[in-house]
Amino acid sequence: MNEISLSPVWVADLGDGKYRNPILHADYSDLDIIRVGDSFYMTASSFVSTPGLPILESKDLVNWTIIGYAVDRLPSGYDESVRHAQGIWAPSIRYHDGMFWIFVSTPDEGVFMTQAKDASGPWSELHLVKEVKGWIDPCPMWDEDGQAYLIHAYAYSRCGFNSKLNLCKMKSDGTALLDDGVVVFDGTNDHPTIEGPKLYKRNGYYYIFAPAGGVATGWQTVLRSRNIFGPFEDRIVMHQGDTQINGPHQGGYVELDSGESWFAHFQECGAYGRIVHLQPMTWQNDWPMIGADTNGDGIGEPVMSHNKPNVGPHSWPITVPDTSDHFEKSSLGLQWQWQGNRKAEWYSLDANPGNLRLYANTHHANLFEAPNILCQKFPAPVFTATCKLNLGPRERGLFQSGMTVFGHEFAYMAVEHNGFNKRMVVVEGNRNEDEKLTSSFELENSLSSVYIQVHVAAGALCTFHFSLDGIEYQQIGGDPFIAKPGGWVGAKIGLFCSPMGYESENDFVDFEWISIKE
Repeated sequence: MNEISLSPVWVADLGDGKYRNPILHADYSDLDIIRVGDSFYMTASSFVSTPGLPILESKDLVNWTIIGYAVDRLPSGYDESVRHAQGIWAPSIRYHDGMFWIFVSTPDEGVFMTQAKDASGPWSELHLVKEVKGWIDPCPMWDEDGQAYLIHAYAYSRCGFNSKLNLCKMKSDGTALLDDGVVVFDGTNDHPTIEGPKLYKRNGYYYIFAPAGGVATGWQTVLRSRNIFGPFEDRIVMHQGDTQINGPHQGGYVELDSGESWFAHFQECGAYGRIVHLQPMTWQNDWPMIGADTNGDGIGEPVMSHNKPNVGPHSWPITVPDTSDHFEKSSLGLQWQWQGNRKAEWYSLDANPGNLRLYANTHHANLFEAPNILCQKFPAPVFTATCKLNLGPRERGLFQSGMTVFGHEFAYMAVEHNGFNKRMVVVEGNRNEDEKLTSSFELENSLSSVYIQVHVAAGALCTFHFSLDGIEYQQIGGDPFIAKPGGWVGAKIGLFCSPMGYESENDFVDFEWISIKE
C-alpha cells in the first residue's frame, strides 16, 4: 500500500495575502538571509550533520524550498566519531562581486569560507581563513573603499570569556585576515552573551545586529556608529515583551525594492529546535524597530501574523521543504542529512531501484554514537511519520533496522533480525546510558515487509505503531516518549540499519518510502 503524502504538515502562507509565524516550523538554527535580485536565500547552522550548510530559496520570504548544501563533508577530524554540538556554527551568507559567500566557524578549528557563482552550487571546498579556537559567528563586510572586514564573537567554552565582538580587517578575496582585530563592543554589563553579529552599512551608519541575553531568554540588540571601529551606540530593538515568543533574536535583515525591510530570526522551542519567524521592520531616526510595539514600551515585539512582504505584483505559489520521499531519484532528497561525515558505503539508491537500501556495516555501542543515521528535522508541532521496510528473506545476520526519534534522549522502533528470527522492538536510550528494551513483539520469520510509524503529538509526545498490511496499525510500547533536543539541535526523525554484532555488507534493509503527514 502506498501511503506517501504530498500535503505539507506546516504552511505559513495563509493564502489570503497574509502569513503566520513561524514561517518554518523546523530547526534552522542561527539563520542568516540575503536578497539577490528577486530571490531570497537562507542558510543556517548544521553542526555535525552532513551535507551541511543548507541553502534555502524563496521569492517572497514566506514560502521556502531547499535548493542545496554548501558543504559536503566536515573538515578533517570529524571522521572517527560523531562530535555532537560541534561542527558548523552560525554562518553568514553574503553576495559580493558576483559571488555568493558563506563565512562560518567550527569552534575548535577556526574560521572558514566557501563561495559559489550560483546559490544552488557547486560551492568551493571550505577554505581555512584563520586557524583559531573559540572564534565563532563570523560575518564579512566589504566597504565602499574596497576594504573588507570580518566581525566575530567568542565562545566561552573555548576562550574562557564571551560577550565581546571583535572586528578584523580581511583580504578582499576573503582568504585571510590582515590582523587579529580589536574589540569594538563589550556587552558584559548591558548585553551579556552578545554573539551572532551581522554587519551592515546604511545611510552612512555601520550597524551590527546581534542577539544578547541567551538563546531561550534573550533579545535582539542593534549597535550603530559612523565609524566601523566605533564607538557604538546600542539599543534593544526586539524582545519577547507580552508575547509567547521567547528569545526572539539572531538572524538577518533584507530591504526590498518596495521600500520594506524584513527580519528573519529563530525561536528556541525545545525538541522542535530553533524555528524560523519573519518580522516586519521599520526605521525611525536611523534606528530599526523589529516587529510591533504593541505594549508601548518603545521596543518591538514579535508578530504572529502579518501581511506578506510586498515583492511586487506576482503571486508566488505555496512551497515548503520536502519531507516525504519515494526514494525514486538517483540521489537522496535534500531534506536528508547524516548524523556525521557521510560515507558512500552506508547506503544505495541503485541496488533496488525505488528503495533506499541501508547497510548494517557501521558498528556503534549506542545509537547516540552512530554517524550513519539518515535524519530530517521535525517539520511541525504535530505529525505522523510512516515508513515501509522491505525485509526480504533472511537466514543470517544480527542487526536492527527501523525509525528513530533522535536527540540527547532517543527512542526507536526496529525490526530485529537474529538469524532465522525476527521481532519488533521499541528501545529507549540516551547519550550517557545503555539502551533499554521497553517492548517487543515476535514476527513471522517469513515476513517480507512491515510498516513502522511514529506519531508526534503536541509537546513532542511520541508513540510508536506498526502494521503488517499498511492498513491496521497497533501501538507498541507504554507511555509516550517525550522527544528531546540534541547538541544545539532539535529532535529528528531518522532511518537506520545497525549491526548488533559484526558489521556486514550482506545485511541490509530496503526502505520503500516514508510519508510524513498530519
